[in-house]
Amino acid sequence: MTALLASVRSAEEAFDAAKAGAELIDLKEPGAGALGGVLIGDLARIVPALRAQYPVRPISAAIGDLPNDALNEMATRVLDVAATGVDYVKVGVTPGPGAANCLRFLASLPAAVVPVLLSDHGVDRALCALAAQLGFKGIVFDTASKNGRTLFDCVDVNTLAACLAEARSRGTMTALAGSLGWDDLVRIRALAPDIAGLRGALCDERDGRTGRLDPRRVEKWATALRGH
Repeated sequence: MTALLASVRSAEEAFDAAKAGAELIDLKEPGAGALGGVLIGDLARIVPALRAQYPVRPISAAIGDLPNDALNEMATRVLDVAATGVDYVKVGVTPGPGAANCLRFLASLPAAVVPVLLSDHGVDRALCALAAQLGFKGIVFDTASKNGRTLFDCVDVNTLAACLAEARSRGTMTALAGSLGWDDLVRIRALAPDIAGLRGALCDERDGRTGRLDPRRVEKWATALRGH
């Protein structure tokens, strides 16, 4: 079964998504980029409130979009986000120069970092293998550009399947994201990642990913991913 990760931007959306059946709650600000960060003060209020009502529901949060070489800023943001009590801290990594060094640096931090491999130009299998070898609890495959192209428009499915298999062989959770929609459900089921991360597909289609999350869409996706 693939679990639904719902990306939310506020306490109201977080509670709506949890009540509607999202197995994981992901806090990020879609208006600030692919991995836009929610303000630390807001995280510090939302996380304990959500924990009080849903004590075992995993919570993740993004740190904001940064280049691979902004290591000091990454560390500061990772530790600040981790201090709010989230289970996982999501950090984007772009394939290319500095990516491997960035992954090694993130693996050294005293926080449960989940690297988000931004795959707009395909998946780097060597980078995926390194991420799995470094012992991260999970790896996310996503896209940086939210321009209507989905992860499956950018990535060769066979390569993606091989990366998922490599991660699974090391006990690493896998997640697919990147503007996924109903047309992608068959491929999601075939690849069977542990998690499917959604934002735009859970919002009113007139407004897209920056619109208001719709609990009815959350419920439909959670049911569909469970295979019902």
